[in-house]
Amino acid sequence: MNKLLIAALLALPGTALAQTAPAPAPAATPAPAPKFTLDTPIQEIVADAQGKAVIDKNLPGMIGLPQYDMFKGLSLNQLKAYSDGKLTDEILAKTATDLAAIK
Repeated sequence: MNKLLIAALLALPGTALAQTAPAPAPAATPAPAPKFTLDTPIQEIVADAQGKAVIDKNLPGMIGLPQYDMFKGLSLNQLKAYSDGKLTDEILAKTATDLAAIK
């Protein structure tokens, strides 16, 4: 009788024995955007203690320049064009890496 019951259950469509598709894997959460980049205005970076430390480390004396008020609204990428070669790709790359580490 048990064999007959099992055979009947297997023959029925949509019984509890039907396999279901596995649940899709959860989508990977994208990494959060960095707090500061080379496109962030300098005054925003300097307003943050960690950001100011990065600027002081990689571009010592920049904040103390008499022209600071004139260029503080620019990003480092924008300022590069006016730096007479002082903001090199190497300096900017190191600065970008340090800025990206700020959470």
